[in-house]
Amino acid sequence: MSIQVHQREKEGIRILDLQGHLTIGDSEASLRAAIAALAEAGAVHIILNLAGVTEIDDDGLGALVSCYARIARSGGALKLLNLNPHHSSLMVLTKLDAVFEVFTDEHAAVDSFFPDRAVRHYDVLEFVQEQEKGPAPDVPK
Repeated sequence: MSIQVHQREKEGIRILDLQGHLTIGDSEASLRAAIAALAEAGAVHIILNLAGVTEIDDDGLGALVSCYARIARSGGALKLLNLNPHHSSLMVLTKLDAVFEVFTDEHAAVDSFFPDRAVRHYDVLEFVQEQEKGPAPDVPK
């Protein structure tokens, strides 16, 4: 299954909603091409919404890093939105959580591009640790 990339804009920020697998072959090439086209057009404030991404392999991770570098060289920023728990763990394991800004809320991700707006930063490691703990026990009243 290749990746589908749907582009939209919010407050001048490009949001790419991704659906499918971000794996070796056409899917990672499609993402790279979409990012290259945006960089060439001068649209360098980008959020990748990964809510619909079901699989990321090492080539998919490579594509994310490549896209990040391409946008950074163009003077912009690329941020991630809605990683599932497995993908969050993958970011921590590969130490890419130190590279990417990751958000769980689209509004906060958009606000992060505006210095005068307060942003709640999402800590991937904290999220993974909370997931590993499991649900909170019920406290009797």
